[in-house]
Amino acid sequence: MGSPMGLRLEQRLAASDDQAVTTIASAEEVLRGRLAKLSAAKDVADQVLASERLGASIQFLAGFALLPWDLEATERFRLLRQAGVRIGTLDLKIACIVLEHDSTLLTRNTADFAKIPGLRFENWLD
Repeated sequence: MGSPMGLRLEQRLAASDDQAVTTIASAEEVLRGRLAKLSAAKDVADQVLASERLGASIQFLAGFALLPWDLEATERFRLLRQAGVRIGTLDLKIACIVLEHDSTLLTRNTADFAKIPGLRFENWLD
């Protein structure tokens, strides 16, 4: 992905014996951010850079299987909201998908994801 953190993550993923997957909500979050930067770019140089970063993100995401936002994850989302869990909508979607697939989430956002009962997560960027 180009950044030092992105390169570190890619190295950890390559060295891992586990299959790395991502969630459709994670892809949505990445692409929304890249599209917002592209939309906000005022001059040609910023547009080119934003387009390059969007393309790099698409290529990076294409290397993963995508775990879906399905009815089971939707129901878990509803129950967690009803139970009073308050984190960002996309983060909660990601957590619900990960829980439904009995997976471990890789994240830097340990503070928010610690609010999700039963969610396993690790920060590989420390």
